[in-house]
Amino acid sequence: MQFGAHCYLFTERWSDDALPILDEMQALGLDLAELSVGDDVHFTPRLTRNRAAALGMTLVVGPGGAWPLAADLSSDAADERAQGVAWHCRQVDLAADLGAVAYAGALYGHPGVVKRRRPPTEEYAWTAAGLHALAAYGAAAGVRIVLEPMSHFRTHLVNTPAQLMQLIGLADHANLFGLLDTYHMVTEVRDYAAAVAEMAPRLWCVHACENDRGAPGGGVVPWDALFDALHAADFDGPLTMEAYNSSLGDFAYTRGMFHDVCPDGAAFVRAGLDFLKPQVARRWGVE
Repeated sequence: MQFGAHCYLFTERWSDDALPILDEMQALGLDLAELSVGDDVHFTPRLTRNRAAALGMTLVVGPGGAWPLAADLSSDAADERAQGVAWHCRQVDLAADLGAVAYAGALYGHPGVVKRRRPPTEEYAWTAAGLHALAAYGAAAGVRIVLEPMSHFRTHLVNTPAQLMQLIGLADHANLFGLLDTYHMVTEVRDYAAAVAEMAPRLWCVHACENDRGAPGGGVVPWDALFDALHAADFDGPLTMEAYNSSLGDFAYTRGMFHDVCPDGAAFVRAGLDFLKPQVARRWGVE
């Protein structure tokens, strides 16, 4: 099992100058780095790829930078859905250039766009069609496409594991996987064991943080139930910590975090690993 962290624990935007963060992550005991990309994120993929390879670090990519609102696989407008497929395929190209193993996030829609209406009956079908195209493109590039349910404050489309599995079933491609985020699960899931079992056939990754986006442990997330279920499902994917560093000017505020849960990325990682590794060791017998 790999332990990872999102780059947002250390920087608000990945760049060539951020490369030493990979060294810091590896020194902290991490195996995986998740990098956010977008139209305002500029760096030399070869440099990041080579540094990660030298350190033995796995890379995952997800959208987090500038992402046009009109590039949306779930849009009512066919031309915007086509723009969404094209935009995401460009990010898959970047992931492949980086040697990243996955492109992950709420790729089915546009996070932050919540349509407060009864969904059209066609919405899942046309979203699934875009996901099928993206999954096929990713498969050809050697990049997994990993989808993350988010809370109803962030999306109207996929809030629960059951909804995600329905969408994956409609998209009907073997290169579609799921990601559970404990932060989003707090508002959407009552039975964590059932949630894990629901997604188990496609579950690839878990984002691990507390209900307040703080380091794992000490909040309201039912970690014992979660890890018991993950073990029962033979989960062996990445456990990735994700939050926004609140010491980087207004960065955390612009991401919707208004309290100081991550003033120090390294301290966050150390606290998270101190909590997560014993959970894994107790059940899997390894760290």
